[in-house]
Amino acid sequence: MTNRPLAIGARLKQFEQINTIGLKPNFSDYPQHIQKQIKAAKKIFYPTAFYADLFNAMGKQTFPSFHTYKFAVDKIKQSAAFQMSDIPHPQTRVFYGENQKTEILNSFDFPFIAKIPRGSAKGCGVFLIRTPEDLAQFLVIKGPAYIQEYLPIDRDMRIIIIGKKIRLAYWRIAAENNFKTNISQGGAISFDPLPQKALDLALVTAQKCQWDDVGIDIIEHENKFYVLEGNMKYGTKGFKAAGIDYKKLLLDLVLNEEI
Repeated sequence: MTNRPLAIGARLKQFEQINTIGLKPNFSDYPQHIQKQIKAAKKIFYPTAFYADLFNAMGKQTFPSFHTYKFAVDKIKQSAAFQMSDIPHPQTRVFYGENQKTEILNSFDFPFIAKIPRGSAKGCGVFLIRTPEDLAQFLVIKGPAYIQEYLPIDRDMRIIIIGKKIRLAYWRIAAENNFKTNISQGGAISFDPLPQKALDLALVTAQKCQWDDVGIDIIEHENKFYVLEGNMKYGTKGFKAAGIDYKKLLLDLVLNEEI
């Protein structure tokens, strides 16, 4: 099949309609005809974090976007982007080094949330800090301390945007005696209608941050909506629960040039 969309990452490798070539960090390891295809392609799908910024520097389009890769699993950068773009976000500060960390209690009252700011996902690396002992235990972990105000909720909203449209949106309801709503942490999925303001906020957030493949988490607290974070490595259990074949959806979006 000629003129197939070209992909590097393996997301759609099961489909013959997509020319998935795989990741080779040494560009010269690609055969000459593949190198020519890469250079000639108007868009590269799933370029991987390795090539996304290189293609961006070349002015070549990718899906997901360079910015989507750039913000992946980096809560510090995301919080800075939300603050700079006036996107409502819980009060958040990052404390670096031992001296700064001694100032945490000057900025936050118990209870508050502490997170490992880079590389954590699926609710791992998120802690509810209720006491000085909890804080001391958290600070044993090396690296910056990402501290966020605690807004009591029993559910949040996961809104998945692929391309420029919402493809799925649902509630995540926390299990009893668990402050985390993640499905991997025992949270339950509900397809009850979401507030339109939350859906609009998710779209605005994706647009301002230039994210085009992301699950945006939003909470409602005291009639206000807040963006918690964007998940570029979102799970697909919600699609399965909704009866949607996630990879077939992606294939259709590629072939219909919607992404």
